[in-house]
Amino acid sequence: MLIIADGLGDRPILELDGKTPLEAASTPNLDRLAYGGIVGIVDPYAPGVPCGTDVGTLCALGYDPFKYYKGRGPIEALGAGLQLEAGDVAFRCNFATIDEQGLVVDRRAGRIREGTSELASSLNNICLGEDTVAFFAPGTEHRAVLALRGSGLSPAVSDSDPGTACEGRPMRKIYPLDNTPEAAKTARLLQEFLDIAQEKLRRHPVNLAREAAGLPPANAILTRGAGIINTIPPLAKRYKGIKGALVAGEKTVLAIGKMVGLDIFSGEGITGSYDFDPVAKARLALDLVNKVDLVIIHVKAADLAGHDGRWDLKIKVVEKLDLLVGALMEGLPAGVHVAITCDHSTPCSVRDHSGDPVPTAIWGPAVRSDFQTYFGERSCAGGGLGRITGSAFFNVLMDLLGFTSKLGA
Repeated sequence: MLIIADGLGDRPILELDGKTPLEAASTPNLDRLAYGGIVGIVDPYAPGVPCGTDVGTLCALGYDPFKYYKGRGPIEALGAGLQLEAGDVAFRCNFATIDEQGLVVDRRAGRIREGTSELASSLNNICLGEDTVAFFAPGTEHRAVLALRGSGLSPAVSDSDPGTACEGRPMRKIYPLDNTPEAAKTARLLQEFLDIAQEKLRRHPVNLAREAAGLPPANAILTRGAGIINTIPPLAKRYKGIKGALVAGEKTVLAIGKMVGLDIFSGEGITGSYDFDPVAKARLALDLVNKVDLVIIHVKAADLAGHDGRWDLKIKVVEKLDLLVGALMEGLPAGVHVAITCDHSTPCSVRDHSGDPVPTAIWGPAVRSDFQTYFGERSCAGGGLGRITGSAFFNVLMDLLGFTSKLGA
């Protein structure tokens, strides 16, 4: 069992007497993993390098992002069910709220959850200039995906998103990132789509109803993470035919699971938000553990709390994560290992991903335990795993399971 706790790592918080939310939370089950296993800290890609969820998750599964990562847009497209063709350029999107001056009031439109399918439908299959078509699909909550299809397109264009924690700034204008005619064309067409989207969303019935109810309208689209489709070798090809499953409620992570050949599972209570059911996730994972070699459980909510700057909510999320671990341990078959890591840190003080290392632990019958007794950023720093990268951590897990190959004769 591998738990990936999205954005779990944090920094000391004054209101918590210098503790992190993880250190301040009540975590008897996570501490049990630390006490009976081996702990350490992981740099998802490299020390001091912040990672996106996409890159951090690929690293946590042992992939080199420089070799296989071609932008988040195609990953989001796969998760949203958009079928890309060669030459398509895909973008990660947010539904957002802007004011009359074009300033971004809320990058997530109040974390809109209802009505996004209707909003997305109004932006799908739009014919732009220069024989290009825009396809648009909803993702998880406020997230969405845009794909541009036409000849001579390029992912080398800028973001319209001003960035996390940058409310109050205007949407950015799109410009090419290189001097090629393909980038210039794509920048023109993307800006055309964004202008059309604002006009359509401004008068959409879903937004009119939201405004009447005092809710922020999803009246603009923010784009980032342009990319083109790429092929990734499945885990089974890299690790002696290993069979794996992924339990997640967040579409980006589910898409990565598909890309690397995992069987993906979701269901009631298995959300990518604060309302996830820790026991439901644990029960589904326990149902799968006798059918496959590796079960990965993704938990998103700590990342949301970090982006929201809410250390109080992050403590609550950590304690729900601890309940998940407890439910796993209660029904765990003999001989199964349990590991936990993160794709990146999301400190509440930063409200974005940081390059801080993340806490990690491995527990099970083949593990040589160390002398650490608590699961937290600082206690894990003194553990027997030391400080390693995300791909190195995954190799340790694969070696414990007997799926690595010997180097040399």
